[in-house]
Amino acid sequence: MQTKEELITLIDSDTSVLEENDFMFNLIVWNDEVNTFEWVIQTLIEVCHHDVEQAEQCTLLIHHKGKCIVKSGSWEVLKPMHDGITDRGIGASIVELVQ
Repeated sequence: MQTKEELITLIDSDTSVLEENDFMFNLIVWNDEVNTFEWVIQTLIEVCHHDVEQAEQCTLLIHHKGKCIVKSGSWEVLKPMHDGITDRGIGASIVELVQ
């Protein structure tokens, strides 16, 4: 039989796991031969609210790996960012996480 304190700890750890896995989608930006590093960096800063270093690192990953997950979150949060990125001529997708 578990004590009240052990049950509270279990509930708290279950709640933490739910909060950590609250993100259900990834926003992916794709590499292309058209957009410049500067344009992609500026877009990530303005649309995704990245700081300069994060935007630069994502842009390098996009260039070298062909794509990069630039944000994770709910559909409601990512959809406007997706639209903002694609409106600037940069390829992006929202992909549902498989759990």
